[in-house]
Amino acid sequence: MKVIAVNGSPRKSWNTATLLKKVLEGAESQGAKTELVNLYDLDFKGCKSCFSCKTKGSKSYGKCAVKDDLTPILERIEEADAVILGSPIYLGTVTGEMRSLIERLIFPYLTYTEPIQSLFPKKIHSAFIYTMNIAEEQIESYGYATHFNTNENYLRLIFGEAESLFSYDTYQFRDYSRVLATRFDEKRKAKRRREVFPEDCQKAFEMGARFAKNE
Repeated sequence: MKVIAVNGSPRKSWNTATLLKKVLEGAESQGAKTELVNLYDLDFKGCKSCFSCKTKGSKSYGKCAVKDDLTPILERIEEADAVILGSPIYLGTVTGEMRSLIERLIFPYLTYTEPIQSLFPKKIHSAFIYTMNIAEEQIESYGYATHFNTNENYLRLIFGEAESLFSYDTYQFRDYSRVLATRFDEKRKAKRRREVFPEDCQKAFEMGARFAKNE
C-alpha cells in the first residue's frame, strides 16, 4: 500500500503541510508506505496544450508528454493506492502550483469522448485538503463551494473515489504583531488554533488510516 500526499503550499511546516503529514501518519499506522511531495521544491509548469495526451497513436496518449520535475511525481501517483492533494486557498482558489499540478494530473486521463471516461489504470482513494482564512459560514458568500465541488468531481471521475477535508479560519502568521492584518482577531484565531485545529489534524489522521485500511 502506497499513499502519496502533495503539498501545494509554499510552507513546509504550517497548516496545510501539518494536515498532510497527519494523513500520512494515519496511513503509516496501518502499515502503508508514504511519500510527501512539496510542489514548491519542483520546477514545472501547467498544461502546455500540446494535446499529445489526446493524439491518436501517440506514445503519450493518456499521459502528459511534458518532461520536467513533475514527471516522476505523476509516474509515482499512477503507481500509488491513494493520493491526497493539499492547498491553502489564495484569492478564492488553490495555489498556482497546485492548479498547474491539477492540469497535468487530470487532463491526460480525461478522454475527449462521449461519455467522458478515465484512462487512469485503476481505482484508488483520492482526497483534497483545503486550509483557508475564512470561516465555514462564509464559504457560500465567497463562492468557494463551486470550486471545491469541481475539484472533487474531477478527482472522482479520474480516480473513482474522492472526498474533501476543510480547515477553516486558520491561524496565518506565527507573529501577528509583525503583520498589518487588523481585519482579523488574532486572539480568536489563536484560540481556534489551540482548540479546533487539533480536531482537523485528527480527521486527517483518520482519513489516512481509513485509506490504508480499506486498500
